[in-house]
Amino acid sequence: MSGPDDDRLARELALEEIVLGAPRGYSRADVAEIAGLDLEEARRLWRALGFAEVPDDARVFTARDLDAARALARLIELGLFPQEVREAVARAIAQALARLTVWQVGLLGRLFEAQGPEVGRESAAAVAADVVPVLEELQSFVWRRHLAATLRRFAASDAADETPPLVVGFADMVGFTRATRRRSWAELGEMIERFSAATTDVITGGHGRIVKTVGDEVLFVADEAAQAAAVALALAERVAAEPPLPELRIGLAAGPVLVRFGDVYGEVVNIAARLRAQARPGTVLVDRAVATALADDPRFALQRLRPVAVRGYPHLHPWLLQRGGGGA
Repeated sequence: MSGPDDDRLARELALEEIVLGAPRGYSRADVAEIAGLDLEEARRLWRALGFAEVPDDARVFTARDLDAARALARLIELGLFPQEVREAVARAIAQALARLTVWQVGLLGRLFEAQGPEVGRESAAAVAADVVPVLEELQSFVWRRHLAATLRRFAASDAADETPPLVVGFADMVGFTRATRRRSWAELGEMIERFSAATTDVITGGHGRIVKTVGDEVLFVADEAAQAAAVALALAERVAAEPPLPELRIGLAAGPVLVRFGDVYGEVVNIAARLRAQARPGTVLVDRAVATALADDPRFALQRLRPVAVRGYPHLHPWLLQRGGGGA
């Protein structure tokens, strides 16, 4: 007679097999040998993907893992996946997808709850079997759309340039930590959702691109100063109109940026962050490059402020960005 722990384990194994798409049956040593991969590199890539270490002889891999290893070996053979970037690419993919899976597991949890307090093995497996393929299809659609949009931008520029000129924007909610102490978990969840919805809507709607969000911060880029300026002003106004949200402070800087694995690096990123930290609630500060690019644009008004001394920049020159008489 099985007990609660046995039933839970059986349900977990059934769900895992549905999600993985095949039963476990291969060890890492098996996968590496069949696919023609170096075993030590297979270990490093597994860790880079964010998974806990397992013994080389543990049979925890499936036929789909073997297919993925073969595909990787093929990319290596074609010279499209050089050794010096493999682990970095694996980490970038893993970090993006790991966040997505947390949300998806929450979705599955709500579906299980709708089945009642005691979800049996067959019921949970049936829900997962219906939902997982739909999620996979949706992810593929979104990925292809983003890939097409990115390829179109590359086709219009120098695709080989890893340091393109961009306008970088940093925005965060003022007093977010203090605000969280006064809110319940439900209110905090609503605030984060509203912030995410507002930033996504305004930035993508204004032809900007979100690089990442970290808590109460969002980092975005745009190809042109006017695009970034319009996004920044609209973002400050949109969040100010959302009652649960604290005001934003925003910094913009322009210049060459190192683009690597979906993130951006360099002095321009640092300056945008420093300007953001100096901005008053509800305002946008820009650097000299952005101010120069917007100087003759009637949609924007610029006010030069006193230089400030910040970490790494003893004489940082900020400009206050506002809407001009021409409208933005």
